Amino acid sequence: MKPAILISSLFLSVANVSFAMAEEFTPIPDRSTFLSQVVGKDLRLKGYGPINVSLTVLPDGEIEGRGLGRPVTGAWRWQDGFFCRDLYWGQRDLGPNCQAVQVQGLTVRFIADQGKGDFADFAVQ
Repeated sequence: MKPAILISSLFLSVANVSFAMAEEFTPIPDRSTFLSQVVGKDLRLKGYGPINVSLTVLPDGEIEGRGLGRPVTGAWRWQDGFFCRDLYWGQRDLGPNCQAVQVQGLTVRFIADQGKGDFADFAVQ
């Protein structure tokens, strides 16, 4: 998988990661729940072995982290029940996307295109 595609899957566009799990994912319905379960926590992309992608969604509306040795930066807002983000990987603009967010234990799933697109799972550290 090309690095840009992988990084894009951080907060989505093209990589589908799925795991068979007994417990169902539960939608995060509102900003308050999102703040308590996701914001300020270290999120690490699951399912890619030694590939290192780590992000933090900050309470001030910023996103920061690293992906494949490059900085990841951006901004986020909660809008109409979705996590909407604008993201950069190094100098590359990955563009805006509004995503559904679900949680299962210590896994957070971001589903692109308002829950109709591909998804990526992140382990909450």
